[in-house]
Amino acid sequence: MAAILQRPAPLPDRAATPPPQLSINTSQRGTPAPIPNKHLPFCSPGPRPASRQLDTPPASPPSPTHLIETTSLTYPPNGFERVFNDPPVYSINADKLAQSLDFLASQPLPSPKQVFPWLHGLHAENQLQLAFFIARKKSLCRTPKCIRGITVVKAGSDLSHSRIKGAIAHEEILRPLQQARNKQVEEPEFLDSDPRDGFSVRNFQIQACKMATVSDIVVYGDHQTPREEVVKLAKRISRAQAAWQKNTESLTTPGRLFNTFVLSDDYTVVECDHPDLIQLDSEGCMTGKVMDFFHWERLEMCSMSAPSEIAPNIWLGPTPDPNLQLGPNGGLCCNDNQPEFDLLIECNDIAQIPDSKAFKFLEEQLERRDVDENVVHQLEFPGSGAIMPPTWSQAEVDGLLATCEWMYKQANSASAELNKRRDSKLSLTPPLDADGDSFMHSSSGTDSGRKILIHCTDGYTESSLLALAYYMYANCVPVHDAWLQLHREKGRNFFAYGSDVHLLRAIQPRLLQASPNHSGDIRQLCPTPPDWLDKMDGSLPSRILPYMYLGNLGHANNPSLLEELGIGQILSVGEPVTWPTETMERWPKENLLFVDKVQDNGVDPLTEEFGKCLEFIENGRRKGTATLVHCRVGVSRSATICIAEVMNELGLSFPRAYCFVRARRLNVIIQPHLRFSYELLKWEEFQCQKRGKPLRRELEWATIAREVAAMNKPYSRQG
Repeated sequence: MAAILQRPAPLPDRAATPPPQLSINTSQRGTPAPIPNKHLPFCSPGPRPASRQLDTPPASPPSPTHLIETTSLTYPPNGFERVFNDPPVYSINADKLAQSLDFLASQPLPSPKQVFPWLHGLHAENQLQLAFFIARKKSLCRTPKCIRGITVVKAGSDLSHSRIKGAIAHEEILRPLQQARNKQVEEPEFLDSDPRDGFSVRNFQIQACKMATVSDIVVYGDHQTPREEVVKLAKRISRAQAAWQKNTESLTTPGRLFNTFVLSDDYTVVECDHPDLIQLDSEGCMTGKVMDFFHWERLEMCSMSAPSEIAPNIWLGPTPDPNLQLGPNGGLCCNDNQPEFDLLIECNDIAQIPDSKAFKFLEEQLERRDVDENVVHQLEFPGSGAIMPPTWSQAEVDGLLATCEWMYKQANSASAELNKRRDSKLSLTPPLDADGDSFMHSSSGTDSGRKILIHCTDGYTESSLLALAYYMYANCVPVHDAWLQLHREKGRNFFAYGSDVHLLRAIQPRLLQASPNHSGDIRQLCPTPPDWLDKMDGSLPSRILPYMYLGNLGHANNPSLLEELGIGQILSVGEPVTWPTETMERWPKENLLFVDKVQDNGVDPLTEEFGKCLEFIENGRRKGTATLVHCRVGVSRSATICIAEVMNELGLSFPRAYCFVRARRLNVIIQPHLRFSYELLKWEEFQCQKRGKPLRRELEWATIAREVAAMNKPYSRQG
């Protein structure tokens, strides 16, 4: 039997790109499937920034005073063959492309003050955006001269295969062709990506196009794209570059600032000689050489919610994926080493509560499985939030209790055939005790019952109602103890709706009275609820690391809950806690840190606070207590601090740390705005310097922003 591959302890070199065979979203995503139950909360930008803040933008580590200008091997294009003169197009081979991309990844980015607010998108007709960012400094509207990149464009626009790292389609940067008198008329212009109306500091979707205007552009095609089409596209892009330079303040600059290149080698040469540049091979398979945000978030999600035993023979985890097997400690393992579940209970929104006929049928099927163990039977149960107060019916409550009772019976007893089969698996000659007798199998031991997995897609939302109810029933504990014990003692991260809290509190006496562990003491049925329970909306703060939680202002203003979770420090970013005086006096002042004058407005810097915040978190860790990091909503300012700590502690790149925190924020989507995200990419440079490692960004800014926009798009469509 193959051995379990345990997930390694977090180390600076922890993360390797997931293997390509896992059945998780790839980079080609027309309509990517969002992780269920997540939503994008609204983040207020706060008041209009003061003039002082506009005049003193943030410093950028690791060189706070040095103004950085990005250099590139492709500019000036000396040494590259000029294959066309009008418009100018140069040739670049696979080796030079690889060298140029690698060189660019090793160059420090300009500081945020040099590229913002330009990256936010400042359209000449968008008075709201302009008034907010450049009320007195019209020069901020100009294109920065310090930044340049390399944009790779695939001709043919099919990104589902043969995709080079960071490659985009030409439709993402060029205006579409126009039809005039049945003839196509070339319009050699870049898209006007800046939004014409509205205010946003999260315009991730425009970054690829904005960066293309300040980039040398390399065009390539695959074996299905005629060479003529590649060349035609390159010429069109070259004309667009000339038109852009003419229409900007670069008009007075002699010569071309940016140029277009055509890849002279076939795509297969890049695939063979430079596999690290290939995101999707010619067959459309992920190579595992280039990080994919969707893929990595799914992997982190499955790792975080990997199956674990919450009661004898009752497990909780994500829906099993035959291609992605995770062990109880989050390690990748082979199918043979997965817990051998006898029954899967899937929780989802459309399921009905099972009745006695369903239980009887399943029992018959499970008895047959004792002989044919290759069949795993399934049961469905309504997901969290499906049984709504105050309209729930008595039949629904009866069904919930009956399900818990039936599960307990199956998990804690078994047929003679099942025991016989398991005994035969242990050894042909059963082991003997000190007296020479065979060991006796306890009827309450985990080997004597059937293993049941309660699961849902994400492993922590839809299954929470049934998991909490069963834990209350099996252990005869009230809902507030079940909540805490599942999180602290069983290590489960989960989210339940406020309606689940209300339901379980209402039916608590009945669940506990029916519990096999009920002692008959009436006080067990109606314990005095703690004061923090009334403030619960169903969500706990999100455990990002064992010593660091991420939450919102509501979590911060529930100090009794925080104490129960072992959280002894509060880091408030821009939003102070409002506690009663007596509560404030109970907390030592050194365990509270307030970072003032930081709004979610795309202007206020946060980099300057990283050192102080991370030192505060580390001090709590040394004292053996966890820290809650919060702002108002818990998705932008506080999430930025948490990402910075994950990068600092685990040595992850910004893209991987982003997905790490995003997966663990449970039901909400983290949303560090553009400037915070850029500052975190600069923080990655500082991390390399601190560790004495050469800088080599895993992904460039335009690619990161494009991936974030693609990940968030399904949720924004949901409303």
